[in-house]
Amino acid sequence: MTTRRKFLQLGTLASLAPVTKLFGYTPPPIVSKPVVISTWNFGVGANEEAWKILSNNGRALDAVEAGARVPEGDPKESSVGLGGLPDRDGRVTLDSCIMDEFANCGAVACLEHIVHPVSVARKVMEKTPHVFLVGEGALKFALDNGFKKEKLLTKESEKVWKEWLKTAQYKPVANIENHDTIGIVALDDKQNLSGACTTSGMAFKMQGRVGDSPIIGAALFVDNEIGAATSTGVGEEVIRIVGSHLVVELMRQGNTPQEACEKAVQRIVKNQPKKSKEIQVGFLALNKNGDYGAYALQKGFTYAVYSKEVPNKIFEAKSYY
Repeated sequence: MTTRRKFLQLGTLASLAPVTKLFGYTPPPIVSKPVVISTWNFGVGANEEAWKILSNNGRALDAVEAGARVPEGDPKESSVGLGGLPDRDGRVTLDSCIMDEFANCGAVACLEHIVHPVSVARKVMEKTPHVFLVGEGALKFALDNGFKKEKLLTKESEKVWKEWLKTAQYKPVANIENHDTIGIVALDDKQNLSGACTTSGMAFKMQGRVGDSPIIGAALFVDNEIGAATSTGVGEEVIRIVGSHLVVELMRQGNTPQEACEKAVQRIVKNQPKKSKEIQVGFLALNKNGDYGAYALQKGFTYAVYSKEVPNKIFEAKSYY
């Protein structure tokens, strides 16, 4: 029989195997913090910027904002920020959200003329009593807070749009037009989590369409007790299952980040068995211990990881199909 005194003595040796066997408890793995993970190949540049902050004992929130701003400001990236492909009427509209370790969050949608919607989303979080601003209201708020009004439609994206107008067929292709988002989550040295997600949305979408990217719980969710998750792909299907929140709740139930991502994708397949074969959705998750996982409907979903052990490397996620 284990007395209270013996229990306290054993508690000082909690790392020893006999103790874990006796009390049925396995301590979480000791991992090296910080770590940042983000979706797609352009996550490498985002991670690089985020790591500058994380490696200097910075806050995860600052890191994910700085990281998301990299693809937002790159005119060569046609699915995020400046240079994003427009809707079917030729208007570039941006969606973004951000969430910190205290469950504070901010978001903007259908925002035009502003290169860095993730930073506007952070201002919404920090300077208003609201979570979500859209359209003209979001633009006015951005301009009132010092953001510059700029032209987002580049010559290259305009050329692609005009070519599309010749047929005007809206048929997204997995990993091409569905490759439309950067989601980024990070764990800092204080073991706090934050995340951000930003996009120009589906190319040639209907005017006013908003996907999952700015929706807290769909494209992004952070629970500082458990972990964080983000998504990419056809946002309508992520919204239907409140995907990132589902991933985090699955981790709360004891699933690893990998298992949680897989179960969320399986939920989409169950809901849309035929449609799921033609579209792409991917999830990326990071738990409080620094373990991460990724899974997608189709092959081709890549993500980038930066930690002390993994110096900004690209991986391809496993897939259902």
